[in-house]
Amino acid sequence: MDLAAKGNDFEKKAEKKLNGWGIFGSKYEDAADLFDKAANNFKLAKSWEKAGSTYVKLGQCHLKLDSKHEAASAYVDAAHCYKKTSTTEAISCLSQAVDMLCDIGRISMAARYFKEIAELYESDANIEKSMEYYDKAADFFQNEDVTTSANQCKQKVAEFAAQLEKYQTSIDIYEEIARQSLKNNLLKYGVKGHLLNAGICHLCKGDVVAITNALERYQEMDPTFSGTREYKLLADIAAAIDEEDIAKFTDVVKEFDSMTPLDSWKTTLLLRVKEKLKAKELEEDDLT
Repeated sequence: MDLAAKGNDFEKKAEKKLNGWGIFGSKYEDAADLFDKAANNFKLAKSWEKAGSTYVKLGQCHLKLDSKHEAASAYVDAAHCYKKTSTTEAISCLSQAVDMLCDIGRISMAARYFKEIAELYESDANIEKSMEYYDKAADFFQNEDVTTSANQCKQKVAEFAAQLEKYQTSIDIYEEIARQSLKNNLLKYGVKGHLLNAGICHLCKGDVVAITNALERYQEMDPTFSGTREYKLLADIAAAIDEEDIAKFTDVVKEFDSMTPLDSWKTTLLLRVKEKLKAKELEEDDLT
């Protein structure tokens, strides 16, 4: 008998148990056992849709038995099968699992699945929804003092916010993470990177005075910052914007990139700064 047929066989036996007579608890326990076997066979047969729906039935049995932890696990298993065929179904199952985990106080597990939902929305290019769930995950991780995971999620929110031109949101997040990291010896090394990201968002806003003020604040926050290449990059770009000098801007970015390659997020934002600078130059050419 092939695996899918075996799965169908176990599923039929489980349904029969549920519809038959029997002591309330034991019939759900027996059915759960059979649904679990059925789901495993469907999974091995790569019948993802069927495996997903069978795990949901398993979860429902566990709920009848008031075993929320087991039910949540079954819904997570269902989500992981649905991931192969339907993001919407996967998200729905993970959301239900999160609700159950919150009911029984498993906050850090709930945070993990919020993050997974955010990743699924991200893979579907639904940036707004992804931001919303990374934010929820960050909140839950923070409540459980899982700072590194909370910061990873916050950085995703900041990254997306900047893509959507919500620069102030990004600046606030990066500056907050930098402030927190300064208090932690293990995270200190990352501070200049967070301040660079915040500074690039300031550059995108195009206000030279605000950039200069921010650099002064960063220097007060972390006295070592002014000796870094990150600080020099931001200060030199601010000067290039102030002087409306595109050639200088290009040279400064090129020089930094040759030693520390810029990732695609920074490159995209710096191109926006350059475009604004070009537009300004053209405007002034038109006026002369």
